[in-house]
Amino acid sequence: SQERSARLRRWYELMMANKEELARIITAENGKPLKEAQGEIVYSASFLEWFAEEARRIYGDVIPAAAKDRRVLVLKQPVGVAAIITPWNFPSAMITRKVGAALAAGCTVVVKPAEDTPLSALALGELANQAGIPAGVYNVVPCSRQQTAAVGEVLCTDPLVSKISFTGSTATGKILLKHAAGTVKRVSMELGGHAPFIVFDSANVDRAVAGALASKYRNSGQTCVCTNRFLVQKGIHDEFVEKFAKAIEKELHVGNGFDAKTTQGPLINEKAVEKVEKHIKDAVSQGASIVTGGKRHSLGKNFFEPTLLSNVTTKMLCTQEETFGPLAPVIKFETEAEAVAIANAANVGLAGYFYSQDPAQIWRVAEQLEVGMVGVNEGIISSVECPFGGVKESGLGREGSKYGIDEYLEIKYVCLGGL
Repeated sequence: SQERSARLRRWYELMMANKEELARIITAENGKPLKEAQGEIVYSASFLEWFAEEARRIYGDVIPAAAKDRRVLVLKQPVGVAAIITPWNFPSAMITRKVGAALAAGCTVVVKPAEDTPLSALALGELANQAGIPAGVYNVVPCSRQQTAAVGEVLCTDPLVSKISFTGSTATGKILLKHAAGTVKRVSMELGGHAPFIVFDSANVDRAVAGALASKYRNSGQTCVCTNRFLVQKGIHDEFVEKFAKAIEKELHVGNGFDAKTTQGPLINEKAVEKVEKHIKDAVSQGASIVTGGKRHSLGKNFFEPTLLSNVTTKMLCTQEETFGPLAPVIKFETEAEAVAIANAANVGLAGYFYSQDPAQIWRVAEQLEVGMVGVNEGIISSVECPFGGVKESGLGREGSKYGIDEYLEIKYVCLGGL
C-alpha cells in the first residue's frame, strides 16, 4: 500500500505540473471555458492525492469470537479488474475519482472514455506512465460512437472483469446493470439527476441568485448536479426572478472556451441544442414566459443563449426530465410541503439545493429531500472529502470521501479455529 500511495502521489504531482496543458485538452474536447477546465484539473488531481492518502488506511478488523478456541479476522482485499466508463462533461475528474480509488485499493483498471473526449484519458495515461504506475494497471480503450454499445457490453459481461463503475445517463446505466447481472459484478452507478433548487421566503435572495447562477450555468448547464428546476416561494418570487435575469445578462458571456472572458462555451453537439429548444418550445406552448435568452446564439450552431423561464408548471417537459443545457425554469410555490412534494416527485435523486435562514426548516427539508447530496445555502457542493452519489434511479454507491474506496474492496472473514 505504501508503494501504491507513492505512485498515486507522484501521478497527482505530475497532473499539477501539467495542469495548463491538461486544461487546454479539455477545452478543445468539450468546449468548456478554460478557467472551468483549469478548475476541473485541480479537482481531478485532488482525487489522486486523496486516494494516495487513503491507500494506507484500508483497515481490517479483529472481532471478539463467541468460542474460546477461535479468533475472527476481517480482511479487505481488492475486487480485481475494474471497468471504468466515463462521460464527456468532466473528462478528467470522472476518471480520477474512480481510478484513484481503484488503484489505492489494489485493483487494475480498464477505462472506456466517452467517444467525444478520449484525449483527456490518454493524457492521464501518459502521466501515469511517467509516475511509474506499471504497464497494464491503467488501461484506456477509446472507441467510436458506433462501437460504444458493443465495447460497453464486453466490459460488463467478461468474467475477467469484477467491477463496473459508470457515470452517465440513467437509461445507459440500466442497460449496463442488465449486462453486469449475468456474472453478478459489483457495480457503482452515478446516473442522471433532476436537481431541484428551492428558494424559501426566508432566504437571502442575493445569495440565492449567486448560488443559482453557479449551480445552473456551470459548464453551460451540462453537469450531473446542475439545477434542473427552480422552485421559488411566492413571497420573494418576483424579486428572485428579476435579480436572476439581471445576473444572467450581466455576468454570463457566451463564447469560445479559449477566450478569457467566456463563461459559457458551446454545448457538446447539435442534439444537445435541439433538446434545449424542444424544452423551451414545449414550455412556451403551455404558457411559460421567456424572461431572458431563449434561442441559439449567433456564434454558431452549438452555442445557446443562457435562458430563464417563468410561469413554469410541473406539467412541462423541462420540469419532468433533465435538460442538460443552459435553461432555468422557475416554478412558483406557496408552502414548504408543496415544494418538497414537487422536488421528490422525480424518480431520480442526485443533488438538491435550497436556500433558507430558518434553522428548523433547514433540518426538516434537508432530511426530507430524496437526494444523495444536499446543498443548503450553497450552489456548488462537490469536493473530494465528501461522498458523491445519488438515491432512487440516480445510482448506486458513493465516490470520493472515506467511503469511495469501499466500492473497490471485498470483505473477507477469516475464522481461525483449534486454538
